[in-house]
Amino acid sequence: MTTSRLYKKTLLAVAVSSLTFASQHAAAAGFQLNSQSATGLGRAFAGDAVIADNASVMARNAAAMTLFDSHQFSGGVNYIGTDIDVKDVSVFNGSGYTPIDSANNSSGSVVPNIYYIHRINDSFAVGAGIYSNFGTKNNFDDSFGSVNVSPIGQVHTGASVFGGNTEIESINYTLNVAYRINEQWSIGGGLDIVQGSGKLQRTLKVTDTSTPPFPTSSTSVLDIDASGVGFGFNLGTVFELNENNRFGLAYHKQPEVEATGDFSGVVGSNFDSLYLSLPDIAEFSGFHKINNTKFAVHYSVQWIGWSVFDKLEGNVPGLGRQTIGTYEWKDGWHYALGGTYYLNDSWTLRAGYMYDTAAQDQVTSISVPDSDRQWFSAGFGYNFKQHHTVDFGFTYLLGKDVDVVEGDGALKATTHANAILAGIQYSYSF
Repeated sequence: MTTSRLYKKTLLAVAVSSLTFASQHAAAAGFQLNSQSATGLGRAFAGDAVIADNASVMARNAAAMTLFDSHQFSGGVNYIGTDIDVKDVSVFNGSGYTPIDSANNSSGSVVPNIYYIHRINDSFAVGAGIYSNFGTKNNFDDSFGSVNVSPIGQVHTGASVFGGNTEIESINYTLNVAYRINEQWSIGGGLDIVQGSGKLQRTLKVTDTSTPPFPTSSTSVLDIDASGVGFGFNLGTVFELNENNRFGLAYHKQPEVEATGDFSGVVGSNFDSLYLSLPDIAEFSGFHKINNTKFAVHYSVQWIGWSVFDKLEGNVPGLGRQTIGTYEWKDGWHYALGGTYYLNDSWTLRAGYMYDTAAQDQVTSISVPDSDRQWFSAGFGYNFKQHHTVDFGFTYLLGKDVDVVEGDGALKATTHANAILAGIQYSYSF
């Protein structure tokens, strides 16, 4: 295979792969951000659709707003630190695979949240909140992927186009209302306004080492800076068996977002927008306080509809919606179990474990190191001056090794991603 043919084949493969990646990450970051509160973080979000220890519960189940007997305010911030290893990397050089250096990408992001619940009377409550469900950041060094791929001395930093720079953010604005039907049943729901923005850059660099001064040329495969807004809704219910046992069920219908902005590069220049579908989410939770003790056990099962990503579509002026590529994501599940110990009127201790299944199946990427994950969580809350509470949460997230093949075999690698999450929350009841 000649260098020119290899260059064109790699560029085409990268174009399809990069655009697929763009849709997945602008929509949902390739993984879900469980970062709605520090209290939830401290118990691996086990039981979060029904526990209702502060106003952040509306992010999981609006119906649980009826469980409060006063107005509620809560605000906090969670820090997410990721550690991504890309190892055993090799690039196809025309006749075989050439190994290249591994990469380690570490980054940190701060995710704030704020909520308010207004209790109208014994039956009605309304609430508003701002938080995030999805987001990611993964940037590779410009030198990643250098390899000699031809006998005449050209060097392609081909692997860099599979890494590049990726920064995706989403903000969820929610407006909710809840109604207590009777002593046992409550219902709730509301509007979710999702604002998403993302930057995605993919560049192919070539250095000609055959003739001094060894010039380097760069080709922008993809350069996107886009944003959009979509409208969804949520519905939920709470069943209180008695004062110590209750259950919650909630459903969040996520929107399709049309993202517009600046599109350039070999592939990006063909489009003026991308259509990004967010996965629907359904959750069942239970909470049980053991009689005559200070201990409670709680759990959640959550379904995330990642299989909505059956294809990626973009708008081409004059042609309308066009299918860019297909990929095979699968629905994800969270299984969480936690415990709370009410030490006294001032101190509350929490712990939890979650098993979180991957969204990726056959299609994988070094820029979205997805895998099944385990969450190990702990936290505590301190109640002072009767109506004021400060909560802390900590989670260690442990991923697995994943074998990755990208660009029709142009790149092979193994990825592994771990993370540390820490949060603080202030709540006030009045």
